[in-house]
Amino acid sequence: MSPPSSLTERELDVMSILWRLGSGTVAEVREQLPTRVGYTGVLKLLQILESKGMVRHEQEGRAYRYIPLVQPSEAGAALHRIVDKVFHGSLELALARLIAGRKLKPDEVERMKSLLDAADRAPEEEEG
Repeated sequence: MSPPSSLTERELDVMSILWRLGSGTVAEVREQLPTRVGYTGVLKLLQILESKGMVRHEQEGRAYRYIPLVQPSEAGAALHRIVDKVFHGSLELALARLIAGRKLKPDEVERMKSLLDAADRAPEEEEG
């Protein structure tokens, strides 16, 4: 299986749809894509994802239903690699880039603060 970090942007779009839906046919995935892609283009993307070991298919009538084999949490692990390679290990720079230009809701900010507070306390709890 290819590492999730080797996915192209369009392949990641398709995987995101499959994760949200649980599975999908070419037509279902095509309908959910943010930009128009032809049927054969979506089919080719799904075939590439299958060759990378990211999805499998099952026959459903005359169509194939594609099922993700990799969970979003596994793909999320690629984020550590991005932080290491792109931001030279700086979580602060990565976080700054992630939130730059985005409108955050107050409850999102509070949850992020809670996560940071918990991360700050974690080493103390392990030592004590």
